[in-house]
Amino acid sequence: MTISATGPAVTVLGDQWRACIGTGRTREVLHADYRDSLALVQREIGFGAVRAHGILHDDMGLVQRYAHEGRTHTRYGFAYLDLVIDTWLEAGIRPFLELGFMPKDLASSDQTVFWWLGNITPPADEGEWVHLVRTVLTHLIDRYGLAEVRTWPIEVWNEPNLASFWAADEAAYHRLYEITALAAKEVDADLQVGGPAVSPGADDWLPRFADFLAARDVPCDFVSKHAYTTGPAEHVPFGTYQSLRPPQDLLDQFASPRAMLAGTSLAGLPIHITEFSSSYRPDNPIHDTAYQASYLAPVLVGGGEHVSSFSYWTLCDVFEEVGVPTAPLHGGFGLLGHRQLRKPAFHLYAFMARLGSDVLARGDDHLVTRRPDGGLCILGWQPQDGHTRQTAGHSVRLSLSDLPGRVRVLERHVDAERGNVRRAWMEMGSPLAPTPRQVEDLHALSEPTLWQWSEAPVGGRLNLDVRLGRNGIALVEISPAPEYAPSWLDDARLLGHPPESQTTQESKG
Repeated sequence: MTISATGPAVTVLGDQWRACIGTGRTREVLHADYRDSLALVQREIGFGAVRAHGILHDDMGLVQRYAHEGRTHTRYGFAYLDLVIDTWLEAGIRPFLELGFMPKDLASSDQTVFWWLGNITPPADEGEWVHLVRTVLTHLIDRYGLAEVRTWPIEVWNEPNLASFWAADEAAYHRLYEITALAAKEVDADLQVGGPAVSPGADDWLPRFADFLAARDVPCDFVSKHAYTTGPAEHVPFGTYQSLRPPQDLLDQFASPRAMLAGTSLAGLPIHITEFSSSYRPDNPIHDTAYQASYLAPVLVGGGEHVSSFSYWTLCDVFEEVGVPTAPLHGGFGLLGHRQLRKPAFHLYAFMARLGSDVLARGDDHLVTRRPDGGLCILGWQPQDGHTRQTAGHSVRLSLSDLPGRVRVLERHVDAERGNVRRAWMEMGSPLAPTPRQVEDLHALSEPTLWQWSEAPVGGRLNLDVRLGRNGIALVEISPAPEYAPSWLDDARLLGHPPESQTTQESKG
């Protein structure tokens, strides 16, 4: 197939792939390593929103009980909340507010999840919960302005279909959603509220959620769910291994809410995948590998056809669900390891950020786009099935036509050997606490390989053979290459010899 560089676009590449990114718990935003990672991610990728657990958790200091004159009162503390929101907004990223977990002074029981003990129980007093929701949202509007806060989706809870995240039944979640949504709408009718943020395999929750909302006339502005493709966990010390389903399974999960909600009151609402990745474990080495990048490439390319956003879980490895990590690369969810070590999945997102919006062609191993200046940008990847361990690379072959006179071609590659920080770290001996010099080396070794050349395509046609390494991804950029060098620059004279023509004339004389 020949792809014309000047032909009409077949479709447009939207920003759904970077509309949102995940973060562990809200308090972790205050870590210096997180803030450095956020700055890097925003500079090279530029996500639109960020979602975190535990914005109401006790380590944020929101709900503080005190006694005075024989009575118990509540004081609300916003210092850490404001610092977190300020950090995000200053980085050019907006909150996607996940309301949870339950402050212990409002909780009906002491059941918790994670190393950091997020309370997973319903409120003991619905009125106190409603007052907290109203107070927090009113404060945010007072501080950041109504127009701004109206752009922040408000998601009620996290994965209530799992007992590990919700110590009650489905009906109790429906009730929590109802009182929360109504409280938000009482603050301002145009605030965006949604849910139910269910985990994979719980799509049957969605039509029942729709039926409940319709029966009770409860508002809902978007539907959210999560998507992962790994099987049962095989635990080892400080790690987990799991099987994988094909990448298409993620796209099928993205598409399923639309089908499940057809004909319901929620049909046509925006769908947000507020968590997705290969594995749902924060200690699975797959996250750190080149395989992860090539595995997810078709998902980033095609996911926007099904949903309004799909949020990679997570931005970086400042993440403490199972405790404080003990190694700089430990299978964490993040695009970045500790100290901003760039994983192959980070490079996939950074490559995506360089693509144009006009899509000229798309295949099982490539996406060809055109930028506003007319330059072409191609993402290539080795297709993965989730089962096969690749032993060789892959070639992406394309024929491009209607190119200008001379072109400059840039290729960036990441694969099992190149631009792979995990391989570099392992060959370093997998140090748990790398020295500053070792960290510098890891940063250098994690960079994609880069080379360039220029040529004049014959008849405006260029045949590309992009040779990917094992589990590889590549970014190819093609742009006009005008000649800027003045005529007197001549590498043949680097050693001071006169041009051959002059020497010949002198010998004849």
